[in-house]
Amino acid sequence: MEFDLIVRNGIIVNPTDRIVGQDVGIKDGVILCIGSNLQSANPANTRILDCEGAFITPGGIDTHVHLEQWNTPTGDTWVTGTRSAICGGTTTVVAFASQNREHDTVLPIVEEYGALAQGRSYCDYAYHLILTNPTKKIIEEELPILVKEKGITSVKLYMTYDPLKLADRQILDIMVATRKLGVTTMVHAENHDMIAFIIETLLERGMTEPYHHAVSRPSIAEAEATFRAISMAELMDTPILLVHISSQNSARTIRDAQTRLLPIYAETCPQYLWLLSDRLKGDNFEGAKAVCSPPPRDSAEDTDAIWRGIANGTFTTFSSDHAATKFYTEGGKRLGIIDGKPLFTKIPNGLPGLETRLPLLFKGVEEGRITIHDFVRVACSNPAKLYGLSRKGAILPGKDADLCIWYPDGKMEPFQLDNSMLHHDIDYTPYEGMTFKNWPRYTLLRGQVVWDRDNKGLVGNVGDGKYNKRTASTLPGPRSVFVNEWRPPM
Repeated sequence: MEFDLIVRNGIIVNPTDRIVGQDVGIKDGVILCIGSNLQSANPANTRILDCEGAFITPGGIDTHVHLEQWNTPTGDTWVTGTRSAICGGTTTVVAFASQNREHDTVLPIVEEYGALAQGRSYCDYAYHLILTNPTKKIIEEELPILVKEKGITSVKLYMTYDPLKLADRQILDIMVATRKLGVTTMVHAENHDMIAFIIETLLERGMTEPYHHAVSRPSIAEAEATFRAISMAELMDTPILLVHISSQNSARTIRDAQTRLLPIYAETCPQYLWLLSDRLKGDNFEGAKAVCSPPPRDSAEDTDAIWRGIANGTFTTFSSDHAATKFYTEGGKRLGIIDGKPLFTKIPNGLPGLETRLPLLFKGVEEGRITIHDFVRVACSNPAKLYGLSRKGAILPGKDADLCIWYPDGKMEPFQLDNSMLHHDIDYTPYEGMTFKNWPRYTLLRGQVVWDRDNKGLVGNVGDGKYNKRTASTLPGPRSVFVNEWRPPM
């Protein structure tokens, strides 16, 4: 056989197995084979990459990324955001084409958003669709077109935020369509009225610091909406993915649904493993750096529960929810300073996290909180299965040769993270000062080394990334089991 690249002397990791003493043979961007002591028929044109005994994991897939989104202030562009993804071991991102309430069609929105990414991405990419005005025409006519012609097989629905939230009846109507089409339904679950009521009273009392953002969005608001979303999904026999779950209460509700064999899936993010709500406190408006929704929770009981949820399979995917704005420049987090005083309701929500996502999760492997197989399952393989990225997420013959190669134990000098080390276009990281003992050493995108930490760093090019048309989820879907004799429209 002839290879373009042979990856040697690593530990190949998939969700259920690890392979030692085997090489990965790559040709034309695809994994051609896995075998012992592979030799190329044309060795002069074959590069050998020695992993020195390190883990080889599939390239990371980040399926919750906000880049240049019209209704979400974002400091990163497609260029800078995907650049940071590659440098953190992520080879595919799925971002959001978002409908405005005034839009009575979504087809042009997808075209316009696609034009922003074309030729400007370092990594492979795809889109979800955010629905805020689900008209009959959009649901019945346009959504099938997006699925069949564009390969957009996921929609995101909001239960909160005035410009975005849907009524329960609208969610039920959408679930009818997504069930028929095999579309993954993503839900941002927080009780809007609970939050609005708390915010109103906080403002009346002059409690407007960044920390009061966390006070305004208690875990009970997430837990109630999580239960309600699951109840609607059970009624309609429709799979859902609950995004950015942050609390033990919500995780417990999700786990209960899963033990009843409902197709309920869940996502969590680094901020719910490593940050607590006290990070929203601090002088000089520093707490604004950790403002996101849902907010980090109050105690380690919640972060511990999220780690356990990754280990026991409650969480299907692990995403960054990268929705970053700058801190020190106008137009970012400082929009929350009004007449020299903080006003948490005006602080843009969101954190930078594309580049740090995989290293932060890998710390959990090093500390024994999760296994390397858990890591691959939630960061690589399950995202590919849930979102129909059929060529991604596993180190197997026929798959795209997207790989993340780590350092062998003890090879990398531990370091404390400084924002200047990162490749996004954001002027801070909420993980400043954290110690890392490992980091992606090489990132391969379809067989090409695009990140070489020890030799020039970023060696890929803007425009390397390709759009991925997606298929339906391959995880368990509708069961044809209903709550009583009533049936949803089929």
